[in-house]
Amino acid sequence: MSTLASVFAVFHPPIFEVTQTRGDYNILVTPRASTSPLHAWILAFRPRTLFAAAAPVAVGTAVAIRDGGFALLPALAALLGALLLQVGSNLANDVFDFQRGADAPDRVGPLRVTQSGLLTPAQVLRGMWVVFALSLIPGLYLAARGGWPVVAIGIAAIAAAVLYTGGPLPYGYKGMGEIFVFVFFGLVAVSGTYYVQTNTLTLLAIAASVPVGLLTSAILVVNNLRDIGPDRAVGKTTLAVLLGARGTRIEYLLLLGLAFAAPPALFAAGLAPPWVMIAWISAPLAERQARIVITQSGAALNAALSGTALLTLAFSLLFAAGLTVQ
Repeated sequence: MSTLASVFAVFHPPIFEVTQTRGDYNILVTPRASTSPLHAWILAFRPRTLFAAAAPVAVGTAVAIRDGGFALLPALAALLGALLLQVGSNLANDVFDFQRGADAPDRVGPLRVTQSGLLTPAQVLRGMWVVFALSLIPGLYLAARGGWPVVAIGIAAIAAAVLYTGGPLPYGYKGMGEIFVFVFFGLVAVSGTYYVQTNTLTLLAIAASVPVGLLTSAILVVNNLRDIGPDRAVGKTTLAVLLGARGTRIEYLLLLGLAFAAPPALFAAGLAPPWVMIAWISAPLAERQARIVITQSGAALNAALSGTALLTLAFSLLFAAGLTVQ
């Protein structure tokens, strides 16, 4: 196991167990009897997703370093805000999917705390709003530095996190999840991180956000591919449900292919140094995830789900390192 993968595994405590089998995959449904309240909240926070939240901050900061505009405190505040918004979004999805009946007892993904009874819906809702309130701490600092654009971005980000599965017309149930993930985890997160450090935007800051948004969207694609059957059964019309399994697998491959095409395209356009090509060191990891997505289904895709999150982090860190080379 690689060092990065070892670190990644630390953030996934073994607090659920496999208790049923259906066909060729396992159903993760039953929490361990010894699960503590702390472990329940850790599961609710879904720590592995935090790597995807950190990736765009790394890339946006790298562009700021390249342009001589790096500022440590705004960068750290952007990172803290991104992590808190991700946790708040995870809690929102956990409780709102349960309330809409999307998380049935036989779900094939990792255990959800509301559906499993580890936490009550009221507890998760309170936790969600507490986390969003905490995100205002770095948010207010960044707003004081960056002005009304930062305020608008913060409000939009919280609204997008809640309305993905909550509200009267959740866009995650209307096949629009990938679009919003690309916008907020790519364009907004990378460009916003750059903006709060430099108080300006450049073409490179915007262009560098594209591969990050594509890879983060690919994480959602794997999740929705895994859940096509259950989602269709409860009327959750994700893009995967609309495209079908074959179309969703093609979508995944396209997202990965376009993301890896970005570094040479940026170099060819004269926007980035040739060193951005070191992002291709993560290509073997991408190939492994693609092979799983093409050949597997059901809970077997959970490996590609965490693997694609790891890929997003690895690609982004390498891409960021290449961007900093003058």
